[in-house]
Amino acid sequence: MSDPIKHECGIALVRLLKPFEYYHQKYGTAVYGLNTLYLLMEKQHNRGQEGAGMACVKLNAQPGEEYIFRERALGNGAISEVFDRVNQQITLQQADGQPAFEKLPFIGELYLGHLRYSTTGKSGLSYVHPFLRRNNWRSRNLCLAGNFNLTNVDEILADIVAKGQHPRHNADTFIILEQIGYLLDRQVEKLYEQYSAPGLSGTELNRIIEEKLDLETILRTASGKWDGGFVIGGLTGSGDAFVFRDKWGIRPAFYYADEEIIVVASERPVIQTILNVRTEQVRELEAGQGLIIKKSGEMKLSRIASTEKITPCSFERIYFSRGSDRDIYQERKMLGNLLTDQILKSVGYDTDNTVFSFIPNTAEIAYYGMLEGLDDYLNSRKSVELLGTTDNVSSDRADQILSRRIRTEKLAIKDIKLRTFIAENNSRNDLATHVYDITYGTIVEGVDNIVVIDDSIVRGTTLKQSIIKILSRLNPKKIVVVSSSPQIRYPDCYGIDMSRMEEFIAFNAAIELLKEKGQEKIIEEVYRKCKEQQGRPKEEIINYVKEIYAPFTDDDISARIAEMVRPQGSHIEIEIVYQTIKNLHRACEGHAGDWYFSGNYPTPGGNRLVNNAFIHYYENIYTKK
Repeated sequence: MSDPIKHECGIALVRLLKPFEYYHQKYGTAVYGLNTLYLLMEKQHNRGQEGAGMACVKLNAQPGEEYIFRERALGNGAISEVFDRVNQQITLQQADGQPAFEKLPFIGELYLGHLRYSTTGKSGLSYVHPFLRRNNWRSRNLCLAGNFNLTNVDEILADIVAKGQHPRHNADTFIILEQIGYLLDRQVEKLYEQYSAPGLSGTELNRIIEEKLDLETILRTASGKWDGGFVIGGLTGSGDAFVFRDKWGIRPAFYYADEEIIVVASERPVIQTILNVRTEQVRELEAGQGLIIKKSGEMKLSRIASTEKITPCSFERIYFSRGSDRDIYQERKMLGNLLTDQILKSVGYDTDNTVFSFIPNTAEIAYYGMLEGLDDYLNSRKSVELLGTTDNVSSDRADQILSRRIRTEKLAIKDIKLRTFIAENNSRNDLATHVYDITYGTIVEGVDNIVVIDDSIVRGTTLKQSIIKILSRLNPKKIVVVSSSPQIRYPDCYGIDMSRMEEFIAFNAAIELLKEKGQEKIIEEVYRKCKEQQGRPKEEIINYVKEIYAPFTDDDISARIAEMVRPQGSHIEIEIVYQTIKNLHRACEGHAGDWYFSGNYPTPGGNRLVNNAFIHYYENIYTKK
């Protein structure tokens, strides 16, 4: 992706089902669970580079011994920092003469890990998961980590305040921690009253309470008002655990279970690689489903929320998730393949004088699919030339036809060492040009077209300041930039850092076209309609921002974007080719979440937030004038 964007976080859960000695004998280590968690987090490093954290629960700790451990850190090296600290604590305890596995810190049966990307602008260690709610009753301790964004935190906050609570923060994770924690407290209190009446007390009473704890009911009650995309995982101090996916299926989660271990992660190939299991052995947690693990190790899948229109995030398939997933790999190839006709049209079907390449590195898989489509086209042309005439084709002519190939080169090379650190705009823009390098001698100047594919175009800044500018030095006849995803027109509110209208080059292109054609009244009218809806229940709100795009075709907007990304002084023809929404759904079948392209939000809160984003844009741009 030429314009990198932050996105949803990653989670990992590990539950060991055998005694520690079992893993020590089979795998040669007492820290098998800890190592598995580390690998699950490291393999999902792509999902969060602003912070990381992990928590551990010991199931058989004695009174007076710690049974919940947690470490968190900030920064790109947070995973290493967290596990370095954990290992130091283990080593120190061993040096103090406590070698028994069950006595060492962070050696437990239950682990929860999290990788953080902030999509709300809130930062600092206090926002790094897992969050922890402490209590002297083991069953009332709660550890929480999630990959989620809720659109209606204000409603949930009001609900828990009405119950008498006073949260110290209004961020969604803090609110959810207090909401679930409150319900956990109430359930434990009811169980205490129920079982203490017959005369149970002490250890036996605690055992019954922990055994009867019902996380399904707690999650069902808590999530009734949640609006957003999420996968949330939690541990109790008594050893119960859960992972719960939103009822729209927006955010992903996968799990694997056998007689040794239960594992949950945000991505399937991570589990496959670490545990060496086949694709079909790793299951996807269904929308609205909860995976519940009791202290005993019993696992069950429970319907926590009734499913609505299931709309898994298609951006997961296009960009966020690892391309090593079997299905995602094929889908990304298909995205490239389905662009073949548009690409050929853009270069006048002149494959002999066109060089094809990709923007490093996430677009590489779509590039392979594009090449397959181009090869199919060229092979069909060869067949026509060889077989479509009654005249005999000479051997030389046949060789000439058969020798034709799609021309491929690695034109753009990303120099990851460069950073645009100078503040002045002119200097910064000049440095941005050199974030990508080019391969010289690959283009016939003034004759060859260049086609480069990217997985998406968000802001267009890198495209203008770096990619097109540096490719122009090769002096091609034409540059065609292809996006394997459709035009990004609307903000996300479910965990991707795309929240402001002015960030999207497609939106800015539509605004320019409205002004150019004397249709600025549409902008004012959309603002008026959005303002009128403020304060209404989210279920009644309509996405009026769609009207900004209504007067124009996709091609109109693409053509204006091409003008906007042309570097100053460049006379080379530029064309932008976008994937269609129809073909997106053909390629990513079963992942219908396309709100950032279509404006069709799966939850009512989405419509409220897109209107608020437009109001903020309008008042910031127009009112200040």
